[in-house]
Amino acid sequence: MIKILKYGDVSLDEIFNRGTAATDVSGIVSEIIADVKENGDAALFKYCEKFDKAKLNVLEVSEEEKQEAMALVDDRFIEILKRAAENIRAFHSRQVRNSFIINDTSGVVVGQKVIPVDRAGLYVPGGTAAYPSTVLMDSIPAKIAGVKEVCITTPPMADGKVNPVILAAAVVAGVDRIFKVGGAQAIAALAFGTQSIPKVDKIVGPGNAFVAEAKKQVYGLVSIDMIAGPSEILVVADNTCNPAFVAADLLSQAEHDKMASAVLVTDSEEFAVKVSEELEKQIPLLPRSEIARTSIDNNGKIIVAGDLTAAIEIANEIAPEHLELCVDNPFDYLDSIRHAGSIFMGKYCPEALGDYFAGPNHTLPTSGTAKFSSPLSVDDFVKKTQYTYYTKDALSKVADDVAFFAEKEGLTAHAKSATIRTENNNE
Repeated sequence: MIKILKYGDVSLDEIFNRGTAATDVSGIVSEIIADVKENGDAALFKYCEKFDKAKLNVLEVSEEEKQEAMALVDDRFIEILKRAAENIRAFHSRQVRNSFIINDTSGVVVGQKVIPVDRAGLYVPGGTAAYPSTVLMDSIPAKIAGVKEVCITTPPMADGKVNPVILAAAVVAGVDRIFKVGGAQAIAALAFGTQSIPKVDKIVGPGNAFVAEAKKQVYGLVSIDMIAGPSEILVVADNTCNPAFVAADLLSQAEHDKMASAVLVTDSEEFAVKVSEELEKQIPLLPRSEIARTSIDNNGKIIVAGDLTAAIEIANEIAPEHLELCVDNPFDYLDSIRHAGSIFMGKYCPEALGDYFAGPNHTLPTSGTAKFSSPLSVDDFVKKTQYTYYTKDALSKVADDVAFFAEKEGLTAHAKSATIRTENNNE
């Protein structure tokens, strides 16, 4: 049963059980990465057979396999994928940054170019736990950014095929290439390249502890989006909300995995009890009830705060991945929220809207990193290059200042590189 605590009876760090010791997989991951770096496709075939029970001789998904998947997926889901993709495109298109140029001073031009990375690699969990939503959320911003080639790696099923819903989402999103490989070995393949899989510049997407560790180890060779921790939801609600709604929302994250954290902060102890009772009614009805039960019992909490203002401050300190404001007039509180991955406003806006359909990204900062990082966006797939141009006359007006500055740092060659261009008889 979920714990009901008064604010002050538990520290902020304990509310989401962050920092819980996890199994150290760094050694295993290092070995896999080294194997893939040295042996390429041969290592990938070996790991597919070992971990996925799939014996393959080709890693890339063919056009025939994509079309077969589209035929297998029911028409209604294809239409829903298309509508979700439209919403995601509409939202992320507003994030596009433009290059700029400044030419306010005679003879001086400075500017910035916004350039997409050449190739992006998206990791998508597959097999029995298939997430087509991840395909849409991670590939559409890359396409909007202008990435030339978007590649997906995803684990095959035992029959050697990719889950059809993942392929259908990839077709809808316009993904360029799809490869049948999962786990740390997929991250290594994207980072180093193999005979079949091209090296990428950016790796994004969720995964288990092995995937997260692999992303951490290859960072620097390639860019990554983030190191994601267990899923989190914090719901702020008062006693005007339907407790069944809140219980359902808490369980929407608890069913992810046993390490997920689902927390309610409310100003009403009576409401806290009602939500607890609703959880006990709803958990047994879930197909993933064992996972949800473990998550709620071990990591779930209901915190009773003095008022909604205090509840908002708790949310800011925790900086949750998902924050629901299940209150009347939620926009009254929006400006007060400083730290959250994604905010869901009002009593009829479940977090699931963000997972699948609304448009904002569902790849979000976890473990309190929303205090300094952001959801996945178009920005993740571009880089900026700046440039400077001065004429001789323009340089002559500032060369002495540049030299003076350089000499203050003891860098006389820096100083000379400016003044030599403006000395007499030097062109």
